[in-house]
Amino acid sequence: MIRRTEYVLRNKATGRLFEDTGWLLEDPLYGSDALIQAVYKNKQPDFSNHKNGLYRFADWLPIHRMLEGSAAPITYKSQQLADHLGLDHLYITFSGYWPERGAFMNTCSFKETEAFSICAHIPAHEKRTLVVASAGNTARAFAKVCSENNIPLLLFVPYDNLDALWIDRKPADCVRLISTPKGSDYFDAIALSNTYCEDTSQYFAEGGARNIARRDGMGTTVLSAADCIGRIPDVYFQAVGSGTGAIAAHEANERLLEDGRYGNHTMQLIPSQNVPFIPLVEAWEQGTRHLEPMEAAEAREKTAAVKAKVLANRKPPYAVAGGLYDALVQSGGFMDYATNRELERAGALFEQLEGIDIHPAAAVATHTLIKNVEQGRVDSKAVIMLNITGGGEKRFKSENPVYYITPD
Repeated sequence: MIRRTEYVLRNKATGRLFEDTGWLLEDPLYGSDALIQAVYKNKQPDFSNHKNGLYRFADWLPIHRMLEGSAAPITYKSQQLADHLGLDHLYITFSGYWPERGAFMNTCSFKETEAFSICAHIPAHEKRTLVVASAGNTARAFAKVCSENNIPLLLFVPYDNLDALWIDRKPADCVRLISTPKGSDYFDAIALSNTYCEDTSQYFAEGGARNIARRDGMGTTVLSAADCIGRIPDVYFQAVGSGTGAIAAHEANERLLEDGRYGNHTMQLIPSQNVPFIPLVEAWEQGTRHLEPMEAAEAREKTAAVKAKVLANRKPPYAVAGGLYDALVQSGGFMDYATNRELERAGALFEQLEGIDIHPAAAVATHTLIKNVEQGRVDSKAVIMLNITGGGEKRFKSENPVYYITPD
């Protein structure tokens, strides 16, 4: 269904406004490194049409059409976990499979918010193949969306993460997969995908954090929360690999401020990582926007050691203008972390109290919520948003057949 959203682009470093002439990932007239951002014409959208799935937020998505099969994140007020932690206003935004709560993301990951936004952002005349590198969940989401909507897709995923490459129906022929070798990591997949994208006549890169559609798709989690609560949350918890989701959350907050109906405050970002892969935590604690480069061997070793492998990203958009460092500073936030043992306990506690299994990355965020409440760094009366970025996979697989995608 054709559905064109009106917007212009803004350079987050200079504020320059310019038209989107196509698949732009940067300001063509700016010589330094900066993210670009969509500025939407509709400042007070209506999010009430739940029949449109993710596209209930279409006024704040840079799309050309609405695709079939989307689902939106759902938000509800926690009782069991909130009571356990002594919190008055804990809201859980859940992306995954949980029919009783109205959550129907069949890949069980909030990466569907990215995939449905990005694929709807592709110009109608585009004939080339979309290239996506992923640590697992993103690839699964794109495989679903592209397979169901006949969009040519070439995926790059590390061999050790192939167990994440399942969908609920046999993939269409338009979806193909290339794997990097055993022992490789997400950055290796990105590097290999970049060699294919050198052939611009056949392929085009999805773009990662620089793609406005990716960030604005992720930002629908905050829109879901604000719509449910009636205001912008005070504190935001999420596990991150690149930090793109936290950047997106901050940008959604900015749009809600401009809207004016949801309050006039900025929510504090508390993103988290999985020990020992914590480059963002280390940079933040050193008080610098400079991210120390990580050698390939060290990155692969640390990636192998973490349970939340989707959080292992060697080159996140931390220092770039408008990136994670700026979002943390502007929100008064900070980085945190969880060990494998801590995330396991948090995940088990969430399932016991709330009644659904969650992904390891979501368990990292849950642990950092618990830790910060126990340490008194978060006010028990604050309005808290816990972004559960994936869950219900165990439940979904017990109720549905799944098909694993094998490398071509």
